[in-house]
Amino acid sequence: MTYQDILTNARTCIGPYCKACPVCNGRACGATMPGPGAKGVGDTAIRNYDAWKRIRINLDTIAKNGTPDTSMDFFGHTMKYPFFAGPVGAVNLHYGDQLDDLAYNDILVSACADAGIAAFTGDGTNPRVMESACAAISAKGGFGIPTVKPWDIDTLREKFDLVRSSGSFAVAMDIDAAGLPFLQNLTPPAGSKTEEELADIIHAAGKPFLIKGIMTVEAARKAQAAGAAGIVVSNHGGRVLDQCPASAEVLYEIAQAVGGSMKIFVDGGIRTGVDIFKALCLGADGVLIARPYVTAVYGGGAEGVTVYTEKLGAELVDTMKMCGAARVSDLSEKYLFKPSNPYLA
Repeated sequence: MTYQDILTNARTCIGPYCKACPVCNGRACGATMPGPGAKGVGDTAIRNYDAWKRIRINLDTIAKNGTPDTSMDFFGHTMKYPFFAGPVGAVNLHYGDQLDDLAYNDILVSACADAGIAAFTGDGTNPRVMESACAAISAKGGFGIPTVKPWDIDTLREKFDLVRSSGSFAVAMDIDAAGLPFLQNLTPPAGSKTEEELADIIHAAGKPFLIKGIMTVEAARKAQAAGAAGIVVSNHGGRVLDQCPASAEVLYEIAQAVGGSMKIFVDGGIRTGVDIFKALCLGADGVLIARPYVTAVYGGGAEGVTVYTEKLGAELVDTMKMCGAARVSDLSEKYLFKPSNPYLA
């Protein structure tokens, strides 16, 4: 199976919103919600993708020849590559009835683990979403990261019981999901959290805790003060608020402020190994990629996940070799092009 086969197969079953585009750039799905699109006109999702393409890298092959080391440590677990499948919940609502969350998570979690990376799993208004996610992670020996919505503390305590039963080595919250329309005016309620509320939530989780949805230095510092082990620089894939900056545009400043004291990840429009390389050079420890992994599962099942993972990994290896980088831990802004010619600035 090739990546093109995955896209072709996915277009037959992925539902009315996602188009399984050759390039997942936010343009075709637009303002579709439910679906992979966004509130408003969807300009933030498009900006996410475009921002990575504006960054250029430095080619330099006067370096030791060899295969670059792409591995990374993630809370005591070695990942083959510094990228993860991002969290997606209620796939049948957003991507079509070919799969439900139980089937999707069974495929994604297992296939990612077999490919040497971990999957973040999603949450939703249906309790079965988290139940199936944690069951899939448990079946793979805890190799995965459940991601909870910003529910009230009582609901979160129930979710954390499931998380603990999964044996996962970390847990995450996509706090920016507070802006999703289908989470408004619910019982139980979901919404924004204060720093103090986050501290209580992190304590209740009892595991390394990642806060996803950080877009400012101030928010990163509040997450750090609340006790987060890491953050994901993210605007929820551009889905929750128009007129936001791209995650690529704020990553460097956030990494400069809190890097080294907590894990820093980023998502939003990252689609290739070259994009992953750029994110690591800007200060990320790793990246999350969500929508293309949905396409991979719908279009190819476990094999689709393997093909897409190895495609990204090969692109990352090739970029590192062509830029003279031996290890992902060595990547820094020195590998990024900074125009000194005023006519190019």
